[in-house]
Amino acid sequence: MNIIFVEPNFPANQRRFVHALASVGANVYGVGESDDHELGDELRGALAGYYRVGSVTNVEQMVEAVRFFQGQTWIDALEATVEAHTMPAAQVREQTGIPGTSVHTTWLCRDKPSMKEALRRAGVPTAASAAVESAEQAHEFADREGYPLILKPRAGAGAQGTVRVNDEHELMHALQGYAREGATSIAIEEFVEGHEGFYDTITLDGRVVHDWATHYFPNVLEAMRHRWISPQFITTNRIDDPSIGFYDEVRELGRRAIEVLGIETSATHMEWFYGPKGLRFSEIGCRPPGVGAWDLYSAANEVDVYREWAHVITHRSVEQPMRRTYSAGIVALRPDHEGHIRGYSGIDDVQDRYGEWLIDGHFPPVGHGTQAVEAGYMANAYVRLRHPDYDTARSMLDDIGRTVHVHAG
Repeated sequence: MNIIFVEPNFPANQRRFVHALASVGANVYGVGESDDHELGDELRGALAGYYRVGSVTNVEQMVEAVRFFQGQTWIDALEATVEAHTMPAAQVREQTGIPGTSVHTTWLCRDKPSMKEALRRAGVPTAASAAVESAEQAHEFADREGYPLILKPRAGAGAQGTVRVNDEHELMHALQGYAREGATSIAIEEFVEGHEGFYDTITLDGRVVHDWATHYFPNVLEAMRHRWISPQFITTNRIDDPSIGFYDEVRELGRRAIEVLGIETSATHMEWFYGPKGLRFSEIGCRPPGVGAWDLYSAANEVDVYREWAHVITHRSVEQPMRRTYSAGIVALRPDHEGHIRGYSGIDDVQDRYGEWLIDGHFPPVGHGTQAVEAGYMANAYVRLRHPDYDTARSMLDDIGRTVHVHAG
């Protein structure tokens, strides 16, 4: 099978997808923004060909690259795994006759108000939402639905640019911020109270063939606001436990969202909330999750999830089932101040207590500049671990968050 992969060199984990595709026998043709010599021997060796463009989000340039490869061989698929690349990739597929996720489905997965409207029409429970293009429209929505509210870019990824507003003053301040950034239309929605998590899948012809359920502690917006929090997320190995009916609800919600949005063969990443109003859909991406989630799934199941994705794409079948051996999670460790790393404490204690269960850790060197709290779970230091018992894994992550301190200034 001949597959074009969008931007194989950046960010760094893109290489994992290329190597996975090559490992299952695909001929992988890369289209990216890096010069050929920047790819390095290992990545270059995994590619059957490479075409440099000025921007992988420029549809005209991407069409030229794809037609170059189509002039040499039959192209079976074009894959993009970064949120910002999914729409250009869909448009290029449409123009060059390559099968895959459609422009319409990609648009629904990118444009949050349209996504939620489609799901509400199909009876999928989700928050009230709208696209607003003026302060007047935002205030009308607030008058109708009440506070608190969530504002976010219409096509953003994850929690990037997402703001909670609790009253009219905060709403005006947030709208002014979006205006300064040049946003002409934003998504506004009802704040859904409850616990937050995500449900990820690999689908084949619209059918879920692999899936994982993962929990945030605390919820993302809270985690991205407070330096003192050492936030975590943890994927459970109890998703198949028949005594826990909640995961059956999550799976059914995911299945319905995939069906309504027309997702066929793809990785997906769906956010959900569970609270007083029950289980509620938040949003879905037609792509793999970020922040190393597939690394955790691989460690938890003793299966290379990247290779599983590649096998489904290339051979249209599953190679290995998920084993659910472990629960696995990450805890982010925030510097106590902005500036530069001065040192760490507590690492040896954690190693002594949990060494056999640790997957890995990342500790930027002394002198390295810190990144802002809102930059995410892997922006500064972090530790990842796994354990056969979900509750034990959670308590270990909590303890690491209390024990390890990142000193900066």
